[in-house]
Amino acid sequence: MFIAILGGIITMLMVFFGFAATRPDQFRIVRKAHIKAPPDRVFAKLNDFHQWISWSPWEELDPAMTRMHSGAASGPGAKYAWEGNKKVGQGSMEITSAEPPRKLDLKLDFIKPFEAHNTTEFLLEPRDGGTDVTWTLNGTNPYMMKVMGIFMNMDKMVGKDFEKGLDKLKKQSE
Repeated sequence: MFIAILGGIITMLMVFFGFAATRPDQFRIVRKAHIKAPPDRVFAKLNDFHQWISWSPWEELDPAMTRMHSGAASGPGAKYAWEGNKKVGQGSMEITSAEPPRKLDLKLDFIKPFEAHNTTEFLLEPRDGGTDVTWTLNGTNPYMMKVMGIFMNMDKMVGKDFEKGLDKLKKQSE
């Protein structure tokens, strides 16, 4: 009897971990907002990491967070690193390319609470006297993230932060 129960548990674990292995190798999170401001005004808030403190959804999670700016003042080569409590962790961002006032690409590296290397893109399109902003995060799903993804919906978790950030960006830009 014990052998049969143990065999059943092992089979269920193999099915679970096998299923996790079939999960996508890449992820993509996208959120959009319409901001009643010209693209150049919105772009200026994205292209300068010093301005992120006014709209980034993660800035308020740790008021004692350490922030370090280096490289260019804005645009390609601008760098921003942070270290804070367990809610914000530790990591860095670098603007890798910019096409003012239309597109901005960033390299995003997390160190803590887990290591991850992602890319972020902001697309700005003029529409109806304002700007449509699309915020995209792309990354890889290592095996452990695939396992965790069975229990957690990363799109919902990070997506709600993107929505909050876009709402704050809207308020700051309008």
